[in-house]
Amino acid sequence: MRILTGIQPSGAPHLGNYFGYFKQNIDLLGEEENLLMIADLHAITTLHNGDELRNNRQSLAYDFLACGFDNSKGTLFFQSAVPGHAELAWILSCVTPMGLLERAVSFKDKVQRGIEANAGLFIYPVLQAADILIYDADTVPIGKDQIQHIEMASDIAKKFNNAFGKDLLVPPVPRIVKDVAVVPGTDGQKMSKSYGNTIPLFEDEKVVKKAIMGIQTDSKEMNDPKDPDTCNVYQIHKLMLDSSEAEALANEYKEGLSYGDGKKRLFDAFMDYFGPMREKRVNLIEEEVRAVVDEGAAKASAIANETMDRVRTATGLQ
Repeated sequence: MRILTGIQPSGAPHLGNYFGYFKQNIDLLGEEENLLMIADLHAITTLHNGDELRNNRQSLAYDFLACGFDNSKGTLFFQSAVPGHAELAWILSCVTPMGLLERAVSFKDKVQRGIEANAGLFIYPVLQAADILIYDADTVPIGKDQIQHIEMASDIAKKFNNAFGKDLLVPPVPRIVKDVAVVPGTDGQKMSKSYGNTIPLFEDEKVVKKAIMGIQTDSKEMNDPKDPDTCNVYQIHKLMLDSSEAEALANEYKEGLSYGDGKKRLFDAFMDYFGPMREKRVNLIEEEVRAVVDEGAAKASAIANETMDRVRTATGLQ
């Protein structure tokens, strides 16, 4: 089995990125053939600053390694280092119906949020299909809200196969990840950079502490019983605890643990949990990080080239 997953280099990672993406994918390493892609081509649909993109994608490679990526068990690479992504996306765009793209929920959502409706954003699903199909990926781990992306990739693969030949591209099958943590931000909404409610993983300790101490709470008095199910501090803290520890902490909130004490304990738990990763990141050497993504690009290219040979031959481009 070959698994592909990708993430855009959109800036400094936060707690929600770790529990919603990094942890689940790093936990899969070694079970099957895992390809982890830093999607820099996708990033330029909205990021139009070359220096920022270069810094973001290099920083994200550091983040992967700090969070536990092991290149003996998986492949980490920059999307743009494999030219076949862009070439296959163009070829697929020539068989993709406009109506299919017009139904993309993510495009509508982004435009409603004020993001410029450029052509790249509109045909984003075609590049995403190319990302998957170029590696003959058997499965793509996703949350329920992303299933349309995989369905569109499957539809595009079938359109291409109908036009140029049976079984040229393998329609992907989604792997719904049921236990993806939805991490609340400091304001209670889903943690997101766009909401400005994040707790950063690798920023200075003072920045982390300020974010945690700024978590919004209700107006209950210091010693009043609290409901852990609606307490943002607890909902974040429990992600770093095992089930018995989480249950014990929930009972303390029910018995009147103050929000101030809860935040201090959350900060301590954060530093205990992420301290080794933070230290590892500081000690990473640039040449070693570059070697990992270069090695990953070579491995990914070897797979992609096999697919592109089939595609170019079928389309008459070679």
